[in-house]
Amino acid sequence: MPMVPLKSREGAEFQGYLALPPGGRGPGLVLLQEIFGVNQVMRDLADSYAARGFVTLCPDLFWRQQPGIQLTDKTEAEWQRAFELYKNLDESLAVADTAQAVAHLRQHPACTGPVGGVGYCLGGKLAYLLAARADVDACVGYYGVGIERALGEAPHIKKPLLLHLAGRDKFCPPEAQATLHRALDTHPQITLHDYPDQDHAFARPGGEHHHLGAAELADLRTIEFFTRHLHAARRATVDLAALWEEHTKYEFATKNTEDTLRTMVPDAYVNHVPTLTGGTGQAELRDFYSRYFIPQMPPDTQMTPVSRTIGTDRVVDEMVFTFTHSVPMAWMLPGIPPTGKRVEVALIVVIHFKDNKLAHEHIYWDQASVLVQLGLLDASKLPIAGAETARKVLDPHYPSNQLIRRTER
Repeated sequence: MPMVPLKSREGAEFQGYLALPPGGRGPGLVLLQEIFGVNQVMRDLADSYAARGFVTLCPDLFWRQQPGIQLTDKTEAEWQRAFELYKNLDESLAVADTAQAVAHLRQHPACTGPVGGVGYCLGGKLAYLLAARADVDACVGYYGVGIERALGEAPHIKKPLLLHLAGRDKFCPPEAQATLHRALDTHPQITLHDYPDQDHAFARPGGEHHHLGAAELADLRTIEFFTRHLHAARRATVDLAALWEEHTKYEFATKNTEDTLRTMVPDAYVNHVPTLTGGTGQAELRDFYSRYFIPQMPPDTQMTPVSRTIGTDRVVDEMVFTFTHSVPMAWMLPGIPPTGKRVEVALIVVIHFKDNKLAHEHIYWDQASVLVQLGLLDASKLPIAGAETARKVLDPHYPSNQLIRRTER
């Protein structure tokens, strides 16, 4: 899709890259550039969001200094030019230009009405300011630089905002991130996600700090966020993801059996497929949750989301479940005393809803992989693997066909 003309509020013309979804129509999304201009990375991102169903417009925010600038992160000279452009950018005018892009999308025949904004680096802060200053339905910022110096804008944010923070970001160091959490964690419209082991621009493909797993997780959260807040049809229906997250909060955070059961229909059932554990009906589930599940969850349990599919009455979550086998786990390892060993296992949950409550859960994992990691199965003599199975879910480039290679040797 070629560049399209946009109008500043003063009436001057500038350009933006427009990408349309395969279906021809969808909610609008303004993509806010990094310090390198509307380059190939930004155009690829716009195409990616369009492929997900969003009418995506990436305006040239450096047009007042040098229209059409396209830099990369590959040479020192380009870095220096990028920082020069960033330093000389009039932030208020850039936000105003972005607001004009939002207005352009609202009038575009392909746009179904709602419009959001998503920005990276420089654009991450601009997305935050856009949420505070413009008529936009939802915004996302990736590792925004300098938001901690603009916290006075936060009271003006009335629509949902999601911020991704990179724990090792030298442009937003730990003290700045702590300031953001203190100021924004209680804001009713703002959600912060931390990526403690990641550096700035971890979501930039081909960049020095690109991390595929963290980028996929952040992008998963972003797409789910925009699907929830921008798709009119979805907004008119029950938020199944929120119902599921409320249920898991009671299981893993507050650890309250009765609150967990209140999120479920009276005849709900849970089936942990590999071990035949769970229960049917509130009485069985009360016994299962209170005796075997909630109190037997290792304290260092972590769940890393990989993908989520949301239907009209069903959610399918793919994740990597990690824990140290430091407590009895009758629901997963009946009869096996704690081994003290670390486990990483891919896990699928299929959740069905009825009357705005959970009706059933089907939970699948590779029990052979768990037993290998606990030293209870010998993977060298069987076509099975240990933590490698989970690691390959998180990293598609993890070597394939190793079990085949082993037999050929």
